Amino acid sequence: MFELAIPTVDLVIVLVYLVAVVLFGLWIGQEQKDLSDYLLGGRDLPWWAILGSIVATETSTATFLSVPGIAFAAGGDLRFLQLTFGFIIGRIIVTVVLLPHYFSGKMFTAYEVLEKRFGGATQKTASVLFLVARNLGDGLRLFLTAIVLEKVIGLDLSLCIVLIGIATIIYTFFGGMKAVVWNDCIQFVVYMLGGVAAGVVIVQLLPGGWHELETYAQTHNKLRLFDFSFDYTKPFTFWAGIFGGAALSLGTHGTDQMMVQRYLSSRCEADARRAIIASGFVVFVQFALFLLLGIGLSCYYATVSPETVFERNDEVFATFIVDHLPVGLVGLTLAAVFSAAMSTLSSSLNSSASAAVNDLYCPALKTEPTALHLLRVSRVMTVLFGVIQIVVGIAASYLSRSVIGDALAIAGFTAGILLGIFSLGVFTKRVGQRGALIGLIAGVGLLLAVKFMTQTAWPWYSIIGAATTFAIGYLASSIFPESAQPDEF
Repeated sequence: MFELAIPTVDLVIVLVYLVAVVLFGLWIGQEQKDLSDYLLGGRDLPWWAILGSIVATETSTATFLSVPGIAFAAGGDLRFLQLTFGFIIGRIIVTVVLLPHYFSGKMFTAYEVLEKRFGGATQKTASVLFLVARNLGDGLRLFLTAIVLEKVIGLDLSLCIVLIGIATIIYTFFGGMKAVVWNDCIQFVVYMLGGVAAGVVIVQLLPGGWHELETYAQTHNKLRLFDFSFDYTKPFTFWAGIFGGAALSLGTHGTDQMMVQRYLSSRCEADARRAIIASGFVVFVQFALFLLLGIGLSCYYATVSPETVFERNDEVFATFIVDHLPVGLVGLTLAAVFSAAMSTLSSSLNSSASAAVNDLYCPALKTEPTALHLLRVSRVMTVLFGVIQIVVGIAASYLSRSVIGDALAIAGFTAGILLGIFSLGVFTKRVGQRGALIGLIAGVGLLLAVKFMTQTAWPWYSIIGAATTFAIGYLASSIFPESAQPDEF
């Protein structure tokens, strides 16, 4: 028997939402005939839907709950937004340097470009690196989402992980990319509405309303936006934001299959370009909202409920949702939490299936497979990666939070490593497959050392990974020259 932490009405709202998401995936996937329909939505999705999907995909439950905690913390403010300046710059570079290569042929994955330039071994290695990091990271995000469900329903944590995982697997299995993108758009609207609604309630609960919040923010220097200090141990400086944010965005939005798959689903290169650039500005607005929520929560718990003590800042927004939002709005906001999670998880399953089928399975076949066969294999892969993420999530429940944080940071290393590999392909002609693979190994090794042996802030990881991979790869090609090169970009 379990005990509810929220009213029954709110639980019904959450359950109805989850069921509706699954049914929508079943409905939209009825007419899928081949791999292009399943993995790329028939290459016929509008740019604004791609935009909504890009933003929703990069917004996980950790983002929804943790970003307010950044501004809530003692000394917290708006400096996190400096990262979004780099995000915008990085996305613009992606549209100029990398996007044209993805539309040069009927590609399914980002790593097919690497096969053209370096060879099959580099393609497969990059794809495996993506698969390992993506499913490790998203298995941990599944765990973090299940913690919320455990708190509000009281079910065993492992069961919560399985329930959310199965719901995501079902609508991704049947609906494919089209279901993922359209559900992402719905989920983007839901979690933004949930955030705005929570902000309105916070202001209403303050005795002095908006004026009190504004005064508190100014008095405690919560509106500080820029930090021009040159301190590599601080994650939220202008320089870390511009350079680290740009490199991170170049990696995540230029070489990560989860994002590239969205571009390939658009109707043309111009539509993909429009969606990529616009997404940077939408993310700025989104993070600004989350940070303002954190400032509001800081004001509320300092003036209205000062006796409340939190062990972790990440718990603040979730606690406020359950304890202080009115009936009905709790359900809406919790649905927003699950929206943020499921948009990321469904995208992860679909992109993982695409990479596994096109980069690993198809090249291993000796005969040309039928469209129906590839569709079936893709669906099997979707289920397989869903099960893997559930297993990772359950395993994470037995680990300390610090270990989880370390694993998530390591999962993010792929952005810099893959950016370095793609840069070798774009900006050099003599570097071949051997040099690219040596650079990749060196990049991974150095990043592990930086993570565990230095105090370097995480926004610099992508720059370090990309620079190391590129430099060592280029140097290796000089020491071990290769006579024959595959096609150039």
